[in-house]
Amino acid sequence: MCGIVGLFAKDAGIEAELGAHVATMLAAMADRGPDSAGFAVYAPGEPGAVKFTLRPAAESDPERLLARLGIPAGRIAVRGTHAVLTVPQAAEPAARAALAEAPDVAVVGTGARMELYKEVGAPAEVAARFGLAGMRGTHAIGHTRMATESAVTTAGAHPFSTGADQCLVHNGSLSNHNALRRTLRRRGFAFATENDTEVAAAWLTARMQDGLPLDEALRGAMRELDGFYTFVVGTADGFAVLRDPIACKPAVMAETGRYVAFGTEYRALADLPGIAAARVWEPEPARVYAWRIAR
Repeated sequence: MCGIVGLFAKDAGIEAELGAHVATMLAAMADRGPDSAGFAVYAPGEPGAVKFTLRPAAESDPERLLARLGIPAGRIAVRGTHAVLTVPQAAEPAARAALAEAPDVAVVGTGARMELYKEVGAPAEVAARFGLAGMRGTHAIGHTRMATESAVTTAGAHPFSTGADQCLVHNGSLSNHNALRRTLRRRGFAFATENDTEVAAAWLTARMQDGLPLDEALRGAMRELDGFYTFVVGTADGFAVLRDPIACKPAVMAETGRYVAFGTEYRALADLPGIAAARVWEPEPARVYAWRIAR
């Protein structure tokens, strides 16, 4: 099962309402994934700064957490069970080193623009816990999970992020993820879960580290990934969609002059503004659809 949503804003009005729309879309996919949910929002970044989305297990007071980590140049804002640490780019290596020495603080995602939140619970409750409806940004992706092959945990919820400003959500199942995991570990990737989606995210990061652009890297999935999958990917400047060559999982897209939207089912898109006049279609199997920020 599982449900996926994505929204890419083409104008400032949708950017201002992005979180509210994505929260509604996530809630519509609740019965496809009632055990956990998550989302990544690409908000305006600060020049010369890097953000770490953290899940601290033992400390919710931002000043105490910052003092314990020993990152004097940073600042922390708490959202629900997560916290966003912002540091100057020059302090990023020191921040990574400090976080590596804090085993009770999980790094959920990093980047200049991306903030990533996920938790166990009903999608509407997860969205409310992190204040998704009040967030703004250029684009966002989200996921509601029905765990079938791994435990119901916060770490196992989607999205998965294995590269700066990059994340991936997945509906389906990979059959060769264990072999891929061994190969990726030899390249230096570490894995926090046994989830095949984390492997898919790392695989994509590795291809992009090899110098491939996002759309070309995703086209390689048809050669290297066995199984069935629908992927929606977020990057700093856009998002992309790919279905496997069989395309046994449902998917629908819509585009207007104001946005591009993805949903596992049409009901995820039904409340978007202007949806009645949108171009609505089922994405083709084995075809990469990608949009980038042009303004």
